[in-house]
Amino acid sequence: MAAASFLLSPRVTLPLRRGSRLLVSCSATSSSSSSDAAGGVGFQGRVGFLGLGIMGAPMASNLMKAGCDITVWNRTKSKCDPLLSLGAKFESSPARVASSCDVTFAMLADPESAFEVACGANGAAEGMAAGKGYVDVSTVDDATSKLIGKRITSTGASFLEAPVSGSKKPAEDGLLIFLTAGDESLYKRVAPLLDVMGKSRFYLGDVGNGAAMKLVVNMVMGSMMVSFAEGLLLSEKVGLDPNTVVEVISQGAINAPMFSLKGPSMVKAAYPTAFPLKHQQKDLRLALALAESVSQPIPTAAAANELYKVAKSLGLADQDFSAVIEALKAEMQSSQH
Repeated sequence: MAAASFLLSPRVTLPLRRGSRLLVSCSATSSSSSSDAAGGVGFQGRVGFLGLGIMGAPMASNLMKAGCDITVWNRTKSKCDPLLSLGAKFESSPARVASSCDVTFAMLADPESAFEVACGANGAAEGMAAGKGYVDVSTVDDATSKLIGKRITSTGASFLEAPVSGSKKPAEDGLLIFLTAGDESLYKRVAPLLDVMGKSRFYLGDVGNGAAMKLVVNMVMGSMMVSFAEGLLLSEKVGLDPNTVVEVISQGAINAPMFSLKGPSMVKAAYPTAFPLKHQQKDLRLALALAESVSQPIPTAAAANELYKVAKSLGLADQDFSAVIEALKAEMQSSQH
């Protein structure tokens, strides 16, 4: 019974799907949510989206495909053009987006950008008011998330942090995992929208818990990638075929989709960007700060962070984070001289 009640809890919720098609209707006629005739859950209201980079653009696109009334903003306006061609509206500042929408999502690259877009001059907070909601899906530290939340709620609006686990392809396919915390009523209100963009969502309580969960997940991911890269290079060094290593790992207990997805291109020294290396290093840096704040040693993550820093110094910041293998190659070459 305990397991059954856990699965039915609204705090850990899987989206309602029929086959692979999510049943969601979006309307701009009201700010409340309701059930549609097809049996799915509908969100009614105007939706804003701030930040249309590698992740934000496909997330906003999926909302549009679900029929949502979307208003967008991005620092580089040209990044809005594909969505505008599909019928999205454009506003010239985060404040104007927030003012014209019932709920506004933000997907920014780092804590500094997330704070500036929410709280800076012409930031979203200036357009917020009672009845509106702000959902920050950026990956930031818990302190930044709390600052943003405090500023948003001071306007009478509701705040939800909802960083995502997943990269470019899951964002395109609507298979992200949302790690939410903050206003639970806003969480329930935007649940249909999260289900358009993701395959699962977790409600984790107070603001800061979502940010912390995301940093823990990305800390593990970054460390795993470094260990995987070490294994590929070691196998090659001792005369094994690294492609066979990828295949063996894919059939064993340590299999992870990341290894099967990234391995073949890493063997070819190709790193098409799904999750930029600079963002992985940023998340490791934030995870190290989080661990320091509670006196928790994380030596493996600390070592991994140093390799990502080396990779950045080699000019690989905008490559996929799997390019960290090049830092190991550089270390090998320097040790041979």
